[in-house]
Amino acid sequence: MTEAYEDLFFGPADREIKQLVRDFVEKEIIPKRRLIDEDREHRLVGEILQGLAKLGLFRMGWPEEYGGLRGLSGVTSAIIGEELARGDPGIKTALSCTSWAFRPAIKARNKAVLEYFAPTFCGEEAKLACFAMTEPGGPHGGGGCDVENISSLHGRNIRTVARLDGNEWVINGQKMWASNAGVADAYCITCTTDPDLGEEGIALIYVPASAEGLSFGKFEEKAGMHGVRNCVIYLDDVRVPKEFRAAGPGKDAELLRDQIIAARIGSASTAVGIARAAFEEVLRFTGERMVAGRPIREHSICAGILADMAIGIETARYYYLAVAYMHSHPERYGPQASDFMLSRASIAKVYATEVAIMATNKAMELMGAYGYSREYPVEKYWRDSKAVQLWLGGAQLARLDVCRAYYEHEL
Repeated sequence: MTEAYEDLFFGPADREIKQLVRDFVEKEIIPKRRLIDEDREHRLVGEILQGLAKLGLFRMGWPEEYGGLRGLSGVTSAIIGEELARGDPGIKTALSCTSWAFRPAIKARNKAVLEYFAPTFCGEEAKLACFAMTEPGGPHGGGGCDVENISSLHGRNIRTVARLDGNEWVINGQKMWASNAGVADAYCITCTTDPDLGEEGIALIYVPASAEGLSFGKFEEKAGMHGVRNCVIYLDDVRVPKEFRAAGPGKDAELLRDQIIAARIGSASTAVGIARAAFEEVLRFTGERMVAGRPIREHSICAGILADMAIGIETARYYYLAVAYMHSHPERYGPQASDFMLSRASIAKVYATEVAIMATNKAMELMGAYGYSREYPVEKYWRDSKAVQLWLGGAQLARLDVCRAYYEHEL
């Protein structure tokens, strides 16, 4: 059955892409969800990512002249994200962060970056990329989510520094919690040429994994999101060509803001995918299990809980798709990196992640000990859902970004 949101937001190819990804998830991910969590060597993860590469998903968003398939709208990207997250949000994150890492260079039409990396990332093999923002916190401030807090701090608390030496950037600093760290073939590093310059000093610089001086810590042991790797990134006198900066002074700050907006929309789609997966599982369970002679879901108190889950999922989906549509149509809704768009993307993320946490928690309550058991996938989604709320500055910074767009206007 066609959903109304498809008529409202989808282009001609979106239904086909949605079905293509859904079929892949049903066949290649859903039956293997538990195995993915146990796959410490990431062999199964690699096989699944290679399957996504065969579908062409790693080449989406790249310009056709570099081997890409076509332009990837915000709506298309978001709906792919929801479908993949319904299977495994870690694998979805590994794929989406690869596209996200090259978004600044593609938007800036940086020929040097695109020509250098396109042969690797537009080929037949699944190759990962990493966009690194967050830094370790220090006793004198800086680090943590300060990098993501561009509206207040304007890049002044970035501690990873790039200095120009002839025709090369020399980068020193540390990054942490970046998705695909330690396994990526390319890194887009958020750094500064001079913290005192604020946004004029913000620089997005691309670093090949083979660069001398680039090293990594051990992989993080996390509660969930086992389908994607995270570790500390060390940059010690890492040298790359001057042309590997995404755009330039001021322009890189705008691209960074756009990165955060796009990622918050993508996070909302991830959260909805997680909530859907938990809802589908508990809907089936409560239809089969009997209590007092009736299926669990036929008892009004349980039906009310299922209804709240459905209400959250449906409203979160419509809102994140509306924001993705607005972000893809700046000619009508204004600049993609505006305070307005940051606010709307933040609303989408805050709301959708809270829906995901609520839905997985309520699913576990309705299933009792079965929901807590690894025999069923609900506990996995319960663990995965919290990470989505925490990344990109967390729930409270996102709320601050929501409010800023309203301060000069009447509520």
